[in-house]
Amino acid sequence: MSTAPQIDHGPRPAETPLTLVRGDRAAEVVRVAGEPAATASSHAAAVVPGERSYAGPLGFARKVAERAREDVDGAIERDPAANSRLEVVLTSPGLHAIWAHRGLHELWKRPGGRLPARVLATVARSVTGVEIHPAARLGRRFFIDHGMGVVIGETAEVGDDVMLYHGVTLGGRSMEHVKRHPTVGSRVTIGAGARVLGPIRIGDDVQIGANSVVVKDVPAGAVATGIPAVVRFPKRDAANQWLDPAMYI
Repeated sequence: MSTAPQIDHGPRPAETPLTLVRGDRAAEVVRVAGEPAATASSHAAAVVPGERSYAGPLGFARKVAERAREDVDGAIERDPAANSRLEVVLTSPGLHAIWAHRGLHELWKRPGGRLPARVLATVARSVTGVEIHPAARLGRRFFIDHGMGVVIGETAEVGDDVMLYHGVTLGGRSMEHVKRHPTVGSRVTIGAGARVLGPIRIGDDVQIGANSVVVKDVPAGAVATGIPAVVRFPKRDAANQWLDPAMYI
């Protein structure tokens, strides 16, 4: 039986803080060997043939550096006030909260790591003003603008390229030890002060308006505004087709 030829990708450049700030290399998809390829249907990253799987502490460090650079890229893309990568790295509390969570989420998954993860998450909250439970799952290129007052609960799942403004809550409506927080798809924007509550599903490309209260599923491509939130489809509804969805955020 013939086998596919092996592709030599050459040596991998070392990750340094300087490359994080400068963005010397393009982001690529990586995952640690043994990690599930799909941790949540909303933000699973497919593993493309020819990509490397990294094992051990060095592989974990490379993965962390890759995700961190992607988060900086996401912040630069979504924040018009950002003048440079260095400025974002040094001054964005939302980005600091995300980075803290990424490390604490890995700690949470390790034997004996849950209590230390919770304690350190409390410290991160006091520093950044953002509360993210270390069990929550966050996708790639996630961005929290301004940061203050954001709460993301234990069983929340967030897809790729999602943006939250200040005061957003991804909360629960149950005291049971079950899935009780939202699952948010990819390319979703949630406006300032919005509450998304319960084990509901927010589809891809959804926009949720400022101060809205969402307690039911929102289909992909919709705009949800109001208390309780009303779902609209600007691209389908002739009466709303010229409205800019950003006006709700």
